[in-house]
Amino acid sequence: MASLIDKPSAAMRLARTIASDIMLYNKDAVVQGLVEDDLFERLSAEIDEGRRHFESRTTPEVRARHPFYDRALVDVLVYRSADLKP
Repeated sequence: MASLIDKPSAAMRLARTIASDIMLYNKDAVVQGLVEDDLFERLSAEIDEGRRHFESRTTPEVRARHPFYDRALVDVLVYRSADLKP
């Protein structure tokens, strides 16, 4: 088994990759969630699955010091998708 990620820069990249995958595979739901203002509820299963994956790959110390996953969700799902049209 691979060792856990303990470098903040690598943890941040992983979080952004997971968030990007959520957006890529759920683009219609992202757009609809932004329109209906229920994005995080609409994608809760995907977000929870991504969080479990992130937590399984990173050390507790890096997660405790940096909210990378939550930040990546906002950066990728909200800010980067703001230009998407329904």
